[in-house]
Amino acid sequence: MHLHHIALAIVVAVIWGFNFVMIKAGLDELPPILLCALRFFFAAFPAVFFIRRPSIAFRQVAVFGFVMFALQFTLLFFGMAAGTTAGLASLLLQIQVFFTILLAVMFLHEKPSVWQIAGAIISFSGIGLVAANLGGDISALGMGLIIAAAASWGAGNLISKRFGKIDMLALVIWGSFVAWPPLLLVSFIFEQNFWDLEGLSGLTWRSAAAIGYNAYPVTLLGFATWNWLLSHYPAATVASFSLLVPVFGLASSAWVMDDPSIRGKSVQLL
Repeated sequence: MHLHHIALAIVVAVIWGFNFVMIKAGLDELPPILLCALRFFFAAFPAVFFIRRPSIAFRQVAVFGFVMFALQFTLLFFGMAAGTTAGLASLLLQIQVFFTILLAVMFLHEKPSVWQIAGAIISFSGIGLVAANLGGDISALGMGLIIAAAASWGAGNLISKRFGKIDMLALVIWGSFVAWPPLLLVSFIFEQNFWDLEGLSGLTWRSAAAIGYNAYPVTLLGFATWNWLLSHYPAATVASFSLLVPVFGLASSAWVMDDPSIRGKSVQLL
């Protein structure tokens, strides 16, 4: 990879790492599916009126939006709401690297190098060591949901890569446009306790900040850049950079959320 593309991948990792803190802040005031729906609503509007749909069939955009956005982040947000710290969630989600590599080998016939595979295994072994020393701040349900979210992310990476060199910002905007209506409907059905004046009156600037950060830096900037890198480089090469996400996720969880158990252990191990 060119040096400036490596720098782009690292910037995306920083943005995504800090996002786990923002998600946790949002979940303090909003239910998971509604937070997810609002994220993609603001990522889509008003941009969808000004950015043309990417040069692929609408059904392809719909599949991408459902798998990469609606499904992945519903599972992730539910996993965090079920009892998972921001730092641990950022660790577990990086299992997507192995899902991405496996799917690319199976369906795109890519052949990752021995060094890429070894590097991914060593990196994830380090992540596992950190996770094992952070304590039991996770439920079995939360773990299962986040691993499922990782699988969805891996599948979304493959879908994006198969589109080739299209307008990736347009893909993210139109994918968001597809993702938010079903999420809002599901929220209305299953999160009715929040859909009243009492629930809405409890919202503060924290919710707005969480939604804004998720919609713009994370979704529009982060995923457009990520998908562009996937369209230019092998999936194993790009996916490996996401192993930096938990480094920034743990650091931001420790310092911003002032979690001393994570702070001491993550600093010591990382």
